[in-house]
Amino acid sequence: MERVPPSMRDKIMSAEKAAMLIHSGMSIGVSGFTSVGYPKAVPNALVKSGHARDLTICVGAAVGDEIDGAMVRAGLVKRRYAHQSNPDLRNAINRGEVEYSDVHISHFPMNMNQHTGKPLDIALIECTAVSEDGLYLAASAGSSDAAVRNADKVIVEINENLPEGLVGMHDIFEVGLPPHARIIPITDPRDRVGTPYIPCPKEKIAAIVLTDLHDQPQQFKPFSDSTAKIGENVVKFLLGEVEAGRLPESIGPIQSGVGSVGNAVLSGLAKSGLRHLMMYTEVMQDSALNLIEQGVFDFVSSSSIALAEENRRRFYDNIDYFKDKMLIRPQEISNHPEVIRRLGIIALNTPMEVDIYGNVNSTHTMGTKMMNGIGGSGDFARNARISIFATESTAKKGLISCIVPMVSHVDQTEHDVQVVITEQGIADLRWKIPRERAELLIENCAHPDYKPMLRDYYNTALKVSAGKHTPHVLEEALSWHIRFLETGSMK
Repeated sequence: MERVPPSMRDKIMSAEKAAMLIHSGMSIGVSGFTSVGYPKAVPNALVKSGHARDLTICVGAAVGDEIDGAMVRAGLVKRRYAHQSNPDLRNAINRGEVEYSDVHISHFPMNMNQHTGKPLDIALIECTAVSEDGLYLAASAGSSDAAVRNADKVIVEINENLPEGLVGMHDIFEVGLPPHARIIPITDPRDRVGTPYIPCPKEKIAAIVLTDLHDQPQQFKPFSDSTAKIGENVVKFLLGEVEAGRLPESIGPIQSGVGSVGNAVLSGLAKSGLRHLMMYTEVMQDSALNLIEQGVFDFVSSSSIALAEENRRRFYDNIDYFKDKMLIRPQEISNHPEVIRRLGIIALNTPMEVDIYGNVNSTHTMGTKMMNGIGGSGDFARNARISIFATESTAKKGLISCIVPMVSHVDQTEHDVQVVITEQGIADLRWKIPRERAELLIENCAHPDYKPMLRDYYNTALKVSAGKHTPHVLEEALSWHIRFLETGSMK
């Protein structure tokens, strides 16, 4: 197909001219998810001109430096939703210079549809192609459909470096608003229920910009001995569930959070003997691409295909092979509680810290500094068949214990955390009372350097706590974090 049909070629203009449609104080809905499929030419033009400031940027997950870095450094961004990972944006948020609201991935498009925030002036969307029916996206979907639906105008960037094979890989489905929200008829990750494009009347498109700029490549830390061991422990747990008859041999669809630990966990499946598995997740990473080729995964449904440069080239060069094994959905669908619960998802996410009763902090270092945001971990943790949180037992070369008396910030409560896995072992918390949870987490998951300290804290809590259901020494519960802030170590 033509990337731009003849009837719409009069809308083609330079990035500089399109950028002039954006004015100070506007709210911009942006495509992209985990630095995949985000616009680049118009943001570059905005930074160069500097004419539009105090912008609200609404994007479902992290995007590349052109937006979350350069625009922030230029002082153009006032407010940002809903997930981010750029260090410059993160630092600006923690300095109080950029206003940031952390939102569940599944909730963010719904919030836009319900107009609970500032109305969207413009949707800025990267596409593979455009037609009179609508927009054919790049290798992500994110909240693009909600942005197009709710914005007054749409600016489209057509990236001519994207393979035309991406056309047809998306499944765009509009849920609608309560009390008339539609049932999402997905009973299998392979189900197609929508259209391969975002419906958009051509009259709404204010500009089309032709580009050839590449996405920011994904960079994940290489596997370590400890992350590999975590992967082994996750596989051990899953095989145990199959042997006990609690999971079928196909184990059910898997979700995996973004990052090095998630990549390592998935890679562990290659040696598990498990085959013909499927993923229903928000982000497909490098390890999943490998598992498709190895016959471990038959199919992957996600909202973004986030790959390192080498694997991205391999994916694009062999897109005809992968095309019938993948599907890209809006984040409202990939993370929707209805679908997660129906499919019986096995959720694998990475916390920053876990306390002895199973509460999880996924977002804030030392309780106050935002890292990236909650993303979709809450969507999956609360609604999954099995909710697993996997992390190394320590951080900062052993100066921080990831198992602590009390988390400094709570993102997932103990009620949503069923299994905790570190390189040290497995804590199955299902059906356990709080005191049993504490004993399992200390004995099975804590690093040996911190295990005696955790035992001492817990034993003291058993003696002095006013309540014996969830014993705590309130005067000492956050002393580990205070000690790190004062000395640089929790020891």
